[in-house]
Amino acid sequence: MFGVFGHPNAAELTYYGLYALQHRGQESAGIAATDGKSFLVHRGMGLVPQVFHGDVLHRLVGSVAIGHTRYSTTGSSNITNAQPLMVDCAKGRIAIGHNGNLTNASALREELEAKGSIFQTTVDSEIILHLLAQPARNGHESALVETVRRIEGAYSLVVMTEKELIGARDPHGFRPLSLGRLANGAWVLASETCAFDLIQAEFVRDIEPGEIVIIDSNGVRSMQAFPEHTRRAFCIFEYVYFARPDSTIANRNVYKTRVEMGRQLAREHRIEADIVVPVPDSGNCAALGYSMESGIPFEMAFVRNHYVGRSFLQPSQFIRDFAVKVKLNLIGDLVRGKRVVIIDDSIVRGTTSQARVTSLKEAGAKEVHVLISCPPHRNPCVYGIDFPERSKLMAANYTLDEIRQYLHADSLGYLSEEGMVKATGLNKDSFCLACYNGEYPVKYDPVLDKHIIERRRQRCGSLVAELEAESRHQRLL
Repeated sequence: MFGVFGHPNAAELTYYGLYALQHRGQESAGIAATDGKSFLVHRGMGLVPQVFHGDVLHRLVGSVAIGHTRYSTTGSSNITNAQPLMVDCAKGRIAIGHNGNLTNASALREELEAKGSIFQTTVDSEIILHLLAQPARNGHESALVETVRRIEGAYSLVVMTEKELIGARDPHGFRPLSLGRLANGAWVLASETCAFDLIQAEFVRDIEPGEIVIIDSNGVRSMQAFPEHTRRAFCIFEYVYFARPDSTIANRNVYKTRVEMGRQLAREHRIEADIVVPVPDSGNCAALGYSMESGIPFEMAFVRNHYVGRSFLQPSQFIRDFAVKVKLNLIGDLVRGKRVVIIDDSIVRGTTSQARVTSLKEAGAKEVHVLISCPPHRNPCVYGIDFPERSKLMAANYTLDEIRQYLHADSLGYLSEEGMVKATGLNKDSFCLACYNGEYPVKYDPVLDKHIIERRRQRCGSLVAELEAESRHQRLL
């Protein structure tokens, strides 16, 4: 997500901001802009430069803009679900971009539909838009607070009205959101600080968990919607994989944190080997750290095709499998006859890691030792990372040795949970570690969720049957 307030070329800056944030989602992109009168939105499927070509940006006039890149976790991958979402209501026009997942989305949607709300998408983000559009009982700012207190789970938000840019984070702070400023005094919001670097904006600070910032012609106002909430649960997988290495989160540079994870991995798993090889690009930093700590030479034996996106973010297994085959090419001369330590950030389904080990063995590697710079993923994520259900998670269904055999590796080792946290320099209580240890900071009832979804399907089925019966009756007449 990205947002600008107070710059005559807000849409163009948002375009470059999204370009820097492309790694966070590759399915769709969108920008909404306003000059205080007109309110324009352009969205499309594909990468940022594919969506915003030709004169599209020139038509998005105004000094305020928000943008979004998406990979689907809730809601299917289609243009209807692309963001920013926009509504024209009694309060005026509102556009929203959302990073995260709401854990009470099904219950809220059912409640809103029972009151007459009509949804145009299948994403949970539209629920937030409906809540924001409802009449305010005690003014605009009170409505913002009421909305964020009703939604549960993970959310970092950028919201645009005809006169404001608004940013908000959930009280646990699952997803990142930062505030920056341009030389001309314009304010900027971004999911990661690397987007500030591209447009030469100065990083001001992170938006605090539970905080709402309202940016208008009078400057920046801040509210704390959850003053009594102290539990923090930032997603540690942002440090492990998701964020760009040139971003800074909670005053910790992501690159340095990943290198330290590699160093910690070497302390926990000492292996006699000839070279250390990363899986680009996700394993680069940890492999460098492992090499520095162990003294084993570092080699970039895999060459990445940068015109292929992140296979982890692809919406279907078919596309993921295809991406695995074309993404990396091995320099066989570097590994032939060598004992190789190959390092990656994670093993989710296992297919990618198996392909890497197989290619090393076929190229003549004498031994292949697989090391992972985080603990085993044994639980699905319900807060905005697309880890699948437990039945599809390799570590949830097989022992360490069974995984090693599946990968055809000579050994397999994971970074411990304690080592991973230690590498960040923060306390364990600062993070959400649910995908590793199953301790979910915000309770989620998948059984209740399935019951609500099934009731909705039954209602839809009844409605379809009624329409079909009416259609047959009309044909008979």
